[in-house]
Amino acid sequence: MSTVKKQLLNHLQMIANCDGQIGVVGSMNADYTVTTERFPHPGETIQGGPMSVLPGGKSGNQAASAARLGARVHLFGALGSDSNAEFLITSLASAGVGTGSIRRVAGPSGTTMITVDSNGENTIVYSPGSNATVDAEYIQSVVDDLKQSSVLGLCLESPMDAVLEAACVCHGHNIPVLLNDSPFIDSLPQDLIDNTDILLVNEHEMAQLLKVNEPKEDDWTHVDWEFLASRLHRFGYDNAVITLGASGSRVIENGMLSVINPVHVEAIDTTGCGDSFMGTILSGLAANLSLHESAELASCVAAYAATGYGAQSSYGSFEQIADFIEQKIS
Repeated sequence: MSTVKKQLLNHLQMIANCDGQIGVVGSMNADYTVTTERFPHPGETIQGGPMSVLPGGKSGNQAASAARLGARVHLFGALGSDSNAEFLITSLASAGVGTGSIRRVAGPSGTTMITVDSNGENTIVYSPGSNATVDAEYIQSVVDDLKQSSVLGLCLESPMDAVLEAACVCHGHNIPVLLNDSPFIDSLPQDLIDNTDILLVNEHEMAQLLKVNEPKEDDWTHVDWEFLASRLHRFGYDNAVITLGASGSRVIENGMLSVINPVHVEAIDTTGCGDSFMGTILSGLAANLSLHESAELASCVAAYAATGYGAQSSYGSFEQIADFIEQKIS
């Protein structure tokens, strides 16, 4: 067995054996997904395949991905009074996610409309529903549970006041906070930057945040990453993960740069792959893995997710990811 494969399997086992708890604050959505040969042009109607309704939402996805690896996860957010609410909470609980702090409100739960083309690429339209009711008051109502976290994961599908309140609570109690700037905002509040410890973005989002030009032909493998790391430091982050799609990712950890190689698969549906990547990083950090080690394992978990349909429905269990590593990693 190669050293890399052995290390990845060991890191996966550390996650499953870890007592630390991951806190995730944010969104849960019912994903209405349809496949098409290609995306329609503006004003055009094309025929798609059967509509499927699958559990999703960035935060729900991140929590489910981590829990399926064997991590202890507690999800904070809100669901509505519709049938999708029962569907979503049942799915999360079956994945092993702690749902005791989820608020129930009148009205619809969050939904997304997803179109997947024949190349596995997707377009997504998001309707917040009950996710819009997650506010600073709610965060204060669950603060005792929130402070039990070993690491906190945040994205931006929830109102900013809730995101900021959760970041301040955990950062103030020395709980590391990982921020996924998605859906992307190019002007993050300074208070949020100051109260988050690790940034997760893709290469295009990083360029917009730092106001730097993107390389010709989208070739990020030969840019000056030391320069970009220094720009991220001035922006407010000495710890960051920048995903590069099929080119892997780059990790900046305490200002030091490292490369994460991609795991190549034939993609069926990339919906939720980024969330599985973040869920795995949260799992690794809770298990005291380094950011590099966590991202290295996350590359495998996200690649596995790309081989199945949907978001949570494509995520691998501990056993499935272990088998995938055995087969794909030389």
